Amino acid sequence: MAERMSAERRPTILEVARLAGVSHQTVSRFLRFNGDGLKPATRERVTAAIEELNYRPNLVARSMRTRVTGRVAVLMPALAYNPARMLAGATQKAHEAGYTVEVISPEGGAASRAERILELSDTRQVDGILSLAAVDLADRDLPTDTVVVVSSSFDDEMRGTGELTDATPVVEFIERLAELGHRRFYHVAGDAGFPSARARAAAFTESVERLGLESLGVYAGDWSGESGVAAVRAIRAGTEPTAIIAANDVAAAGVMRGAAERGWSIPGDISVTGWDNNPMDPFLSPSLTTVDVNLERIGGNAMARLIGLLRDEEAEISDVPLNHIIWRESTGPVS
Repeated sequence: MAERMSAERRPTILEVARLAGVSHQTVSRFLRFNGDGLKPATRERVTAAIEELNYRPNLVARSMRTRVTGRVAVLMPALAYNPARMLAGATQKAHEAGYTVEVISPEGGAASRAERILELSDTRQVDGILSLAAVDLADRDLPTDTVVVVSSSFDDEMRGTGELTDATPVVEFIERLAELGHRRFYHVAGDAGFPSARARAAAFTESVERLGLESLGVYAGDWSGESGVAAVRAIRAGTEPTAIIAANDVAAAGVMRGAAERGWSIPGDISVTGWDNNPMDPFLSPSLTTVDVNLERIGGNAMARLIGLLRDEEAEISDVPLNHIIWRESTGPVS
């Protein structure tokens, strides 16, 4: 065991956790419930570490962290990718935990959101703060008891990062369509400034090459319906694809319009896929095969992390898959 900490500095819960070989959440549960619910061996290790370090909980800090206004704040940019679904997930999780939610949408970028967090921290109007966009907290003097969680799913311009760049559904689209007899593929990409657009274009190219299929190329689109129409118009006669993978549903709708202009039937002549599961998709003719992105899960998991920190508990993180393909009428076998 390590030597006992000197009286000059109070040992922390993290030091207790390291010495006991457990997480700090486990030590927190031990302190809150007198070890109930933990395995005997775990209780013994935590007890020994506490005694060795002469650890005493900081009751003043704990009371500050667990002050109960019963309210949490969610910061969201004024312009964001489908904010309603992320907010719905975050709000539901907060309500299940007994919190009310204040939604704040300050003007400006990461620095503006940081200023708003400082204001909320100073006034202590909420127990915790969740930002669903990037925040510039560098060199900011936040109160030591402020609990802030920043979602890592978006950058300051609300372009998807991290798991939102997962392009696995593009691979699944191509593999399934290849099984249905498709051999000539075309991709209408999104704005190349978005990591998700680049990832989908890369997955398209890799999958077509790996499966020995023919690629008619990647059209440099911009997420718009106009780019979908333009991509179809750019296809030379005699080189028509049998499947077009669009980077999002709006571009896919443009592809469908362009196909109609050229007299192509869907899915008879070409199959078309989109991404985002836009509410309009089931009502298109034909209905659009797409990817549903579980944005509620992103908001819910971010809120779960905040609640876990507020309560010194392990966050209840959902492992439901982020992306789910919905197969509809716009895809089928080669005729």
